[in-house]
Amino acid sequence: MSTLRLGDIAPDFQAQTTQGPISFHEWLGDSWGVLFSHPADFTPVCTTELGTVANYVPEFTKRNTKVIALSVDGLDSHKEWIKDINETQNTEVNFPIIADEDKKVANLYDMLHPNASDKFTVRSVFVIGPDKKIKLTLTYPASTGRNFDELLRVIDSLQLTANYSVATPANWKDGEDVVIAPAIPDSDIPAKFPKGHTPIKPYLRLTPQPNK
Repeated sequence: MSTLRLGDIAPDFQAQTTQGPISFHEWLGDSWGVLFSHPADFTPVCTTELGTVANYVPEFTKRNTKVIALSVDGLDSHKEWIKDINETQNTEVNFPIIADEDKKVANLYDMLHPNASDKFTVRSVFVIGPDKKIKLTLTYPASTGRNFDELLRVIDSLQLTANYSVATPANWKDGEDVVIAPAIPDSDIPAKFPKGHTPIKPYLRLTPQPNK
């Protein structure tokens, strides 16, 4: 399959997971979703990542976001790996891990990159909206652990900008000023942004975060 792009519908699939069989779109329901893949079970960096996500689940839940992992190993292997994750990361893995032994999902999501490995999935991340469209894609090298604080920041931005005519500037964090969309004329700003705004340039106008 060709590379998935932002705005594409995330491919639906059926799969076995550590929390039972799922149909992906049905499992997502009206939630946002984060699908992230791992080269294989019992890998060191991914062990720390899965433990981190388990500890971050309350933060994802606050954002109406479900998380689901994928590895090309089987369910029995996943369940043994979870024991190691819980032990070493002082957590309880409380989200599903897909068993993708036939690489069906990996191929749907273009997670197999022959230049890296033709056997294992690369470490991809997909953020998917309630409309089932892909909102963000990232691919990390095997040696660099993923930054889940950054994923939460992006989800905050995506959810904010989906509901208001704003964008978020560089290094923005929840609660900071945002950029008014260029399509909004100056005359409409007082009604749309009653907290006021700061014009920097005609195309760069800042306003306090509207949902705070």
